[in-house]
Amino acid sequence: MAKFKAKIGKETVTVQENLIDRAVNFLNPNWGARRLRSRFALALSQMYFGASTSRRSLSEWKPQDSDPNSTLQFDLDTMRQRSRDMIRNIPIATGAINTVCTNVVGSGLALQARVDRSILNLSDEQADTWESKVESEWSLFWDTNEVDASRTLNGAALTELAFRQSLENGEVFINLPRIRRGGPYDLKLQLVEADRVSNQNNEANTDTLFMGIEKDEYGAPVAYHVCNQFPYTTLSMKTMEWKVIQAYGSKTGLRNIIHLFRVLRPGQTRGIPYLTPVIESLKQLGRYSESELMAAVISSMLTVFIKTESGESDFDIAEMGAETGAKAGDKDIKLGYGSIIDLAKGEDITTVNPQRPNTAFDPFVQAILRQIGVALELPFEILIKHFTASYSAARSALLEAWKFFNARRQWLAINFCQQVYEVWLYEAIASGRITAPGFFNNPLIRKAYSAAEWVGPAQGQIDPVKEVSAAEKRLALSLTTRAQEVAALGGDWDSVIAQVKKERAQMMAAGINPDIDPKTSQPVPAKEEDEAGQGGNDLEGA
Repeated sequence: MAKFKAKIGKETVTVQENLIDRAVNFLNPNWGARRLRSRFALALSQMYFGASTSRRSLSEWKPQDSDPNSTLQFDLDTMRQRSRDMIRNIPIATGAINTVCTNVVGSGLALQARVDRSILNLSDEQADTWESKVESEWSLFWDTNEVDASRTLNGAALTELAFRQSLENGEVFINLPRIRRGGPYDLKLQLVEADRVSNQNNEANTDTLFMGIEKDEYGAPVAYHVCNQFPYTTLSMKTMEWKVIQAYGSKTGLRNIIHLFRVLRPGQTRGIPYLTPVIESLKQLGRYSESELMAAVISSMLTVFIKTESGESDFDIAEMGAETGAKAGDKDIKLGYGSIIDLAKGEDITTVNPQRPNTAFDPFVQAILRQIGVALELPFEILIKHFTASYSAARSALLEAWKFFNARRQWLAINFCQQVYEVWLYEAIASGRITAPGFFNNPLIRKAYSAAEWVGPAQGQIDPVKEVSAAEKRLALSLTTRAQEVAALGGDWDSVIAQVKKERAQMMAAGINPDIDPKTSQPVPAKEEDEAGQGGNDLEGA
């Protein structure tokens, strides 16, 4: 049998002629040549070991793939239900979600209006005044439960809930109805759980309608089909009905509904729960932890068995208390805490030593948690709040986690907070509560007025002294600004400087020197010119 070789780069591909090849070549050489080319192409396709179908370790691995929506339509409901169940019942899953929500949202994302002064041709004083007015009006809208269509949560709580839902269910819908209740703003927020957006009467998905979302030929959302109740509810007997909400207003072009989810593949229509990659690992770890806990509890129980020739003890167990006494005739047989059990004649007891506590439990669990943390972008130390290593290791873990937290916060700010802010600002200007010339006529001017920053909770500090020292050096080298440093701590520079000014005035009025030397942490003597032109301490003689 002949061998055919071809050199591709550094690799040599060999094709062994077989009986079928010889027969084809004899009958039709052209067919034989084409067959040989096809066999070379097949051999070349195996040059990536990860694509090999002949290796024993990969021969049975034949995953099926499809478009992003086809892979979701049969599995998404199950993934949501399992994600919710884990968050309810598995501590690590609950902790992971809570950790992300606390660090990304915390007590809420605060608005800092930042208009584009050059485009709007505003002086610093005019821009500051406008921004202050907008922030006051936003607080009036955002900081009470009137912002919630159900009058339950304020804006900060709605932000946390929306983000939590995007993690737990993979997505959440925020309806933006206009409800007049006598307040200054009609805009309200209504959070809709993902399950309620579905095809009417469970109709089949089509090219333009997928799981309750209508799209145009470019994949842009056109309308959302929202059921009037949760599909699995057991509390309502009313008929399920669907309301079709247009994605954008026909006159204003503003959003009527926000679909908050992370797009992981082009063309993806629905969101995937955050815990999806680790569902099996978390569930198995939860089962293992429960088993170890039960084994430890059983091992800790002390039970005394009384064995006599007659099968009856000489003392009355009932006098010892119902909770610690038992007899062989009892039908409810179980271990108890300090139990005394009377055995019948001829009966014996055989015990199994569970050998608990298991010394290998903690190292094994930590190894699995490290893998789970990698998938969730949460370092092991952050995932289980384990900071017993060195300062450098703890700080590295915190910095790595905050890359993830900041990225998610930016995503939340752009896709939720900013979207709501722009819809609200439109109403505030249209109603005359805020003045913005040219806002409705020029898209560039509208964008300049709508610019904003969203400030959330600050990154934790392991060693505040070192952190402050680093901030001082950055300021000295003009690598940052005071506003940026204050924002990094979760504060607002304008509010801080106004409060500092107020406190300095109060301290000076009380005869206290507010100036502190950062090196010595001692007051710096305030100087003033005396009649002789010499500097003197303004506190002397006080």
